[in-house]
Amino acid sequence: MSPIALLRSLAADGQLHNADFRRFWFSSVLTNFGAQITLLALPICAALLLHATPSQMGTLAAFGSLPFLLFSLPTGVLLDRSRRLPVMLGSDATVALSLATVPLAWWQGWLSMHWLYAVQFMLGTGFVVGGSAEQIFLTFLVGRDGLIDAQAKLGATESASRLLGPGIAGLLVQALGAPVAILCNVAGFSVSLWNLRRIRTREPEPHPAQSHVLRDVAEGLKFVWSQPVLRLLAWTSASWHLLFYGYTALYVLFATRVLGMSPGLMGTAQMLGGLGVLLSSLLLKPLTRRFGSGGAIATGLCISCLGFMLMPTIPRDLLGSRGATTAAYAAVVFCLDCGGTLFFLPYLALRQRVTPDALLGRMTSTMRFMTVATAPIGAAGAGALAQWLGVRGGLTVVAAGALLLTMTTLFGTRLHRIRQ
Repeated sequence: MSPIALLRSLAADGQLHNADFRRFWFSSVLTNFGAQITLLALPICAALLLHATPSQMGTLAAFGSLPFLLFSLPTGVLLDRSRRLPVMLGSDATVALSLATVPLAWWQGWLSMHWLYAVQFMLGTGFVVGGSAEQIFLTFLVGRDGLIDAQAKLGATESASRLLGPGIAGLLVQALGAPVAILCNVAGFSVSLWNLRRIRTREPEPHPAQSHVLRDVAEGLKFVWSQPVLRLLAWTSASWHLLFYGYTALYVLFATRVLGMSPGLMGTAQMLGGLGVLLSSLLLKPLTRRFGSGGAIATGLCISCLGFMLMPTIPRDLLGSRGATTAAYAAVVFCLDCGGTLFFLPYLALRQRVTPDALLGRMTSTMRFMTVATAPIGAAGAGALAQWLGVRGGLTVVAAGALLLTMTTLFGTRLHRIRQ
């Protein structure tokens, strides 16, 4: 597309004429870039500053996903009974304050694995509450018919953060140290909070609650379980999260201790993952038109499976060159990010489209509960396996699980045949 055609396309885009959507999008950019810093800096604090064992790294990742198990269901009831924007603001403020304690504790000599466990738990809680609110508020902001376009825009900016963010994070960690790098994320959250407060669109006041909280939770569970599409998505996503969090618990140890990469080199290699996210955002609409939402999800599952399988095969000195090893690591991250994004963007849009407005909060929280409740098991289990089999052995078990999930989904379910 020529530059002139691109400008005309942007000028004709109705979503970009919506000032509140632009504010929402800008805050998403800030938090996405900040998340890349935290994703690298926090586990590096554990692995390099506190010399964490594989089991402790697994526990750290498990604490980050534990809030999905504990708070997802009540969060859905909260979001169906309140406006979502104030919830987003409170959640972002909580995350920013939690992150700010890490450099403070390091400077005072208080930082420990138990401190990082607590911070990771608060970050997970913020993601459960604030992330669910963001998904529902986006639906309100752009409408159901605009969800695919909005998700594609958000996916494109996420690709930019994945392309540039890890390299910036790696350089910051290398130059300033992980605790100081985390302060950059705190600054990003502060600007995001100021920006979100400027959104003028106000959601209508939810109807007063007529039933008990537990009854609303039960209705959310019943609705998801009664919908064949949501039930299938929940099963597939739960299995994927089990594997992904196992990988998340071990990838920093694998890159730094097994492959011998510095934080700066690791961040630079992970930048290629941003190209994977960019490619998936470009492929999303044509794949969805050609194969339907289910076909796009299945394609993403296959690509991410390839990444899981290739990761433990990377040698420390490929072809006798550390550069070749880094390139191989970057290529695998590309597969994981491309597949993961292509899996989840149509997944998120599909589950929103089949749910009535009155149940959006409970559906979102129930799906998060059912899909990410397996994550602490995957993270802690991978850490325990790596303690016994070594980090490469733990990742090999994750790869075997990914192959089993992909084969079962493609040949044992109708996911790839779902059009809408």
